[in-house]
Formats: sequence, C-alpha cells, structure tokens
Amino acid sequence: MPAQTNRPPLIRAAIVGVSGRMGQALLRAAPAFPQLLITGAIASPGSLALGRDAGEVAGTGRANLPITSDLPAALAAADVALDFSSAAAAHATLRACREARKPLLLGTTGFGPELDAELRATASEVALLVAPNTSVGAALLAQLTGQCARALPASFDIDVIELHHRLKQDAPSGTALALARTAAEARGLTPPGSSSSTPAGESSGARPAGQIGLASVRAGDIVGEHTVLFCGAGEELVLTHRVRDRGVFAHGALAAALWLSSQPPGRYGMRDFISNRTGA
Repeated sequence: MPAQTNRPPLIRAAIVGVSGRMGQALLRAAPAFPQLLITGAIASPGSLALGRDAGEVAGTGRANLPITSDLPAALAAADVALDFSSAAAAHATLRACREARKPLLLGTTGFGPELDAELRATASEVALLVAPNTSVGAALLAQLTGQCARALPASFDIDVIELHHRLKQDAPSGTALALARTAAEARGLTPPGSSSSTPAGESSGARPAGQIGLASVRAGDIVGEHTVLFCGAGEELVLTHRVRDRGVFAHGALAAALWLSSQPPGRYGMRDFISNRTGA
C-alpha cells in the first residue's frame, strides 16, 4: 500500500489590488507558503494591468494567472481573499465576499467610519480580519502601546509619529490611527477620529490635557516606521517599529490569511492571529 500523507489542504487565495505595491509583494512572497495557491488576481476596471500575467507584473516570471476585474468569479474559485486595493474599493470587496461567503483579510487603509456598517455586516456572515498593518512586529507594538498607556501616569503625554514613502495617499496612516486609538482606549479617552475627539495638531499654545498627538511624514521611499512616544517630567519611553522590506507585510498577510480561512464568522485583527499562533 502507498504511504499515507497528512498534508494540509491547499488553500486558494484571491488578491484584490494585485497590481499595486502590496499586491505585487504578495505574489512575490507566495512561493514561501506551499499550502497557499494564488488563484485570483484582481485589479480595478480601469487598470492598465488588466489582461497581463500577474507573475510578469510582479517580476516573478510567468504564472499563467491573468489579471482581471471580475471579483465574483475570482471569489468563486478561492477559499479566502486579501484586499490591498483602495479605500474606495473596500465597500465593493466587502459586499462581494459576504455574498460569496468567503473570508476576507482587509489590508486597505484610508477609510473612515462610513464603512463601519459594512464591516459589521460582513463580519456577521464571514471571517473578516481588518489589519492596517500586517507585520507581526506592528501587532506586538499595538499590544505594548496599550500596556504602557495603562501603566504610566496620566501626566505622561502620548504621541504617535509615523513615516512613510512620499506616494502614500492617507495621512495619518491606518496603523498610526490604530495605535492612537489603542492608547486612548487604555486611558479612557475619546479615540482620535471620533466625532467628539480633539483633532491632533489643530491646537495652539499649551497642549490640551488628554490629547493623543499624531504626526505624519511623507518622504523618499520609506517603507514604514511608527513610534509611540510617552513623555513625562524628566523622562520618556519610546516604542518604535521599523519596516525595511515590504515583504514583511506580505508574509504576515499571507500567514494570517491561511489562518483566517478556517475561522468562523467574526471580526478579527492581527492580535487574534498572533495570540493563536503563540498561544498567548
């Protein structure tokens, strides 16, 4: 009798926004995940990449995977989707994944509270992981930020400073906003971005009590850097996470997508993936 193998099932994935920076990084990182097969490559209807081979666009060689704009067809042949397209396209991706009953890792940033209802509706029917940053180190930074904000006295000011390449569209970054929200919630403050919060950077003179500061820099080809600064009288604590290679995000996203493909409906974050992997 032939030897039996206990190989895990092959997981098929569709990438939305495949012609963008992260989409191409995902294609380049995919060979490191033998359990994962990229079966869908989606770009916007007006993309110049439509009809081209996804592997050639990513610089990995021909993959026999044509880039299309037919998301429903791609989802029908996939077990999980990853969206790194644009905030404008997120609504359509969420609805399509809900209708197809396919898990979605949403890595797109730049959307606001107007998408909350759609996120809730999708998470009620499929597994939805919303991650403005898919690096493992950034997920740990968020946990440490919450711990420090709770442990340090309220007299310590908290500022989130982020640096990205000059072409990044949204500012502050989704990761910076998430870090600021984490710090605010740990302090019992109104999170930045809500209707009742004080916008960072708009005050003059003395700093208002309880304000979480936000600052953005767009320069050169910086992949991504986030710093959370806790400043007290005579001392400061600095937490910094730097990314030097975009492949870090791609590897984290693909690993999280594999995990997400077997999860029940619900709203998840990278913290859930990290905790599951480490048992923390």
